[in-house]
Amino acid sequence: MNPQSAVTATEFVQRFSSTRRGARLARWLAVQQLDAWGIPYGSPRSDAAALVVAEFAANAVTHGHVPGRDFELRITLGELLRIEVGDARGEREPAPSAPVPGEAECGHGLLLVAAVAVAWGVKARPGVGKVVWAELHPDDQRRGVV
Repeated sequence: MNPQSAVTATEFVQRFSSTRRGARLARWLAVQQLDAWGIPYGSPRSDAAALVVAEFAANAVTHGHVPGRDFELRITLGELLRIEVGDARGEREPAPSAPVPGEAECGHGLLLVAAVAVAWGVKARPGVGKVVWAELHPDDQRRGVV
């Protein structure tokens, strides 16, 4: 690897209460941290990251909630922007669902994540639970994100 092309990874890790308020705070702090790292608030990359954090955090507090357990947000900035949200419910893995005409317009957020992410998936969380992760390309406009 060429030393001039090396990328230094930067990481943000924070735990939040497994509540809707905790999910909103996770999204807000994520875009603030990205702005501090030079990814301006309101830019396509920031907006894509906000969408991913919002979806993962909402799922963590809705489907991954275990009383007395927090969820964790981890953002790593390197060649790709990696977003991870860990919760305490390992037996419930998310899966995107295709919209069905006439059904409620909820439960399809992972389709949006798949649209803006280079890749996403689920892995076991050390100890207990699972981690849902997504990686975003440095140039989100190539992925059609506006």
